[in-house]
Amino acid sequence: MAIFRDRMGKSLSVNEASKKAVNRVFNYILDFELLLVSWVGLVPFHLLRLFFYSLAGLKIGKGSRIHIGARFFYPANVKIGEDSILGGNIFLDGRDKLIIGNHVDIASEVMIYNSEHDINSEDFHAISAPVEIGDYVFIGPRAIILPGVKIGKGAVVAAGAVVTKDVGQFQIVGGVPAKVIGERKNRNPHYKLGRARLFQ
Repeated sequence: MAIFRDRMGKSLSVNEASKKAVNRVFNYILDFELLLVSWVGLVPFHLLRLFFYSLAGLKIGKGSRIHIGARFFYPANVKIGEDSILGGNIFLDGRDKLIIGNHVDIASEVMIYNSEHDINSEDFHAISAPVEIGDYVFIGPRAIILPGVKIGKGAVVAAGAVVTKDVGQFQIVGGVPAKVIGERKNRNPHYKLGRARLFQ
């Protein structure tokens, strides 16, 4: 009779059970780190937030800002370029690589995921894929970006869109799931987003 079983009822050797126990403890530690980082996200002074985010491993380019209320999974896998502004109450998933380019404007309450459950697998296990957002992209409020998506330079994601597949350069997408609804006319953007408000 097996002493150890996983959540699916499969028998585990002592070695397999030990690995799972160590992994569980490691995940508790990571969860506590994420709790601390989420508390930092409520500090109403962005320079102080950026300091603590960088201690957690988040890579943030010169002049970029993250507004109040940001939440993360594994911030060490998140890289943000220069002069990018991320709105309040966003969610950035670092369970795989998340790369955000330069001069990117991400509005409030946007969620970017790079891990999801395999709904067709027997054990409902997680699968992940990197997300990449090009330079000069604008993502509207409450949009959702799903794992494996690449958003090309200068693209626009409309408010509330759910992006499930790649978006080409300068395309405008909207809807659920997001589809191309137009194209951006300025094919040579060179603007700077400017400074974020001090206490946002």
